[in-house]
Amino acid sequence: MISAPSLTQPRPDNDLLRDPALYINRELSQLDFNFRVMAQARDERVPLLERLRFLCISCTNLDEFFEIRAATVRHAQEFGLPSAPDGMSPQAILGAIHDRSARLVQEQYDCWNNVLRPALSEAGVEVIARDQWDARQRRWLRAYFRHEILPVLSPLGLDPAHPFPRILNKTLNIVVMLKGVDAFGRAGHMAIVRAPRSLPRIIKLPERVAGPHSFVFLSSVLSAFVEEMFPGMEVEGAYQFRVTRNSELIVDEEEVENLALALRDELVTRGYRPAVRLEIAHDCPRPIVRQLLQNFELPDNAAYYIDGPVNLNRVIQVYDMADRPDLKYPPMSQRTVVEPEAIFATVAQRDLLLHHPFDSFSSVIELIRQAATDPNVLAIKQTLYRTGKDSAIVDALIQAARNGKDVTVVVELRARFDEDANLGVADRLQEAGVQVVYGVVGYKTHAKMLLIVRREGRKLRRYVHLGTGNYHSGTSRAYTDIGLITADADIGNDVHLLFLQLSGLGPKMKLKCLLQSPFTLHSGVLERIERETRHALAGRPARIIAKMNALNEAQVVRALYAASQAGVQIDLIVRGACTLRPGVPGVSENIRVRSIVGRFLEHSRVYWFGNDGAPELFCASADWLERNLLRRVETCFPIRDQKLARRVYNEVLLNYLEDNLNAWQLQADGSYLPVSPAPGQIPHSAQLTLLEGI
Repeated sequence: MISAPSLTQPRPDNDLLRDPALYINRELSQLDFNFRVMAQARDERVPLLERLRFLCISCTNLDEFFEIRAATVRHAQEFGLPSAPDGMSPQAILGAIHDRSARLVQEQYDCWNNVLRPALSEAGVEVIARDQWDARQRRWLRAYFRHEILPVLSPLGLDPAHPFPRILNKTLNIVVMLKGVDAFGRAGHMAIVRAPRSLPRIIKLPERVAGPHSFVFLSSVLSAFVEEMFPGMEVEGAYQFRVTRNSELIVDEEEVENLALALRDELVTRGYRPAVRLEIAHDCPRPIVRQLLQNFELPDNAAYYIDGPVNLNRVIQVYDMADRPDLKYPPMSQRTVVEPEAIFATVAQRDLLLHHPFDSFSSVIELIRQAATDPNVLAIKQTLYRTGKDSAIVDALIQAARNGKDVTVVVELRARFDEDANLGVADRLQEAGVQVVYGVVGYKTHAKMLLIVRREGRKLRRYVHLGTGNYHSGTSRAYTDIGLITADADIGNDVHLLFLQLSGLGPKMKLKCLLQSPFTLHSGVLERIERETRHALAGRPARIIAKMNALNEAQVVRALYAASQAGVQIDLIVRGACTLRPGVPGVSENIRVRSIVGRFLEHSRVYWFGNDGAPELFCASADWLERNLLRRVETCFPIRDQKLARRVYNEVLLNYLEDNLNAWQLQADGSYLPVSPAPGQIPHSAQLTLLEGI
């Protein structure tokens, strides 16, 4: 871990708050989040298959980290970009990334091999290793290999006529060492076997040869019967490997006439961009490892030696295929906050607050469905960042267009890893007559907002939904988020102006209630932090509580440090990366930072400012990250109904500050320590408390 900063030398305050020692590196902080996820995988209080799910989450998180964050750092190194506020050079960051990632990988495979796999076997869910197959299982798997796998494979022998093939990002491959001469008299040395993505990575064994919940990895089957792919040759060794590549799409929007077409072209080559990591079987001979590293143009420390399947995250299929509800979290019921047929009448009278997943997302879907068929609805406008497959919301928008409504949808094509899905959504909407807008050049549209214009008597009334999460019914059951449905005229007019700004070409617009990135959200947050600072300096009560996914914007961090120095009490609930160092004497001793990791992914963004007894509470689509505050289109909306604001304050802020079962406290040196109940203190889980309140 990074050591705590030394602040013994007196400096001017402004200079002091820019000291690189006061900033934790964002990439390393983000990596550390996965160690907290791994703690859930080892926690015996968590149902066994859920622990397996947490293990897989840490693996997929690490994949994405290398595809995006590590790749970005390597890009910075290659182009000599300046250091971040923490002062670490890209080269130093890459070295630290590889060291910390190696520890994480070791932790993942130790958990799988020595904890979860044996515990699952004892519970009757077996993932059977190759050296544990009995004769009957081996016969069945050999037949399965010959009939279901071998016909799909195209092994490639390497020779001057067959150079090293292009290896697709994150695919399973086997490098095979051969001895002998083939039918054409070619001496065999090395071959590559690529596992097509059409093949299942986890194979369920029939009950006649194993237990009712027995599985094997495809990689084990390929390695066990590899000799059948090379008849007449002697297989001296077979070693699985996987390469991770840079997956950040780079499209110069100002240089392309058609963003959708440019993205389609970019997606074709995404899987073959520069490599950033090599995972290889731990027993692979070092000369082969060196050859693979050379082929992928990777340094030695980019190789991760794996004691198990290189595609460990694929074991999540066992979670899906094993019919063992006793090894999972109990099914969750959700509240329905309003009867579907009464939604417009209810919202006309009062605001509706949705706290997902405890409140059902069905209210949002029903709002759009009713708008699609209501003869009084004239127009629907919506932003879509991620929707998922077979989206009921997309279906409703298409139906609305076919029913003659004026429908405008801002589709963010550059939603990372959902680009292809969003291109498909945009095509479907356009075919139905929906006006599709691709957002603003240079700024991702990350805002989550819906506007419905409805004729009521002689007047038009606007109904609005604003949220901290995506319009995705699947993630709404797995992520904590806040949504607001309102007919508030001021909020409705603000959202109307935002849609005009997104779909048209015009100047900045002054909003009455909402804060907006990239124009007023950053300055609005800074102004409110500085207001609390002034309250504290004047001897008045001053308090800030904020919950978000990540924090790294340097000006916000400096403003929080200055507020702490003035005596403002600050509690931050930051799930993932946090570059601020709490508890530094003379700088941040009044700041506390905690991370909550539990059954649901903490995703809601809520900012509360005490304001000397006249508190303000906002919910937002934005974290306090540089990209969200300065380079994206985001919305931050107030909860104006004081009863609902108090509910958000109690459920999302105070409730999580009281958690002593799933919380981790960030230390000044950058490490996290688990929070436990103090002697005599009642154990408290924030998420469980909300579940029990349904």
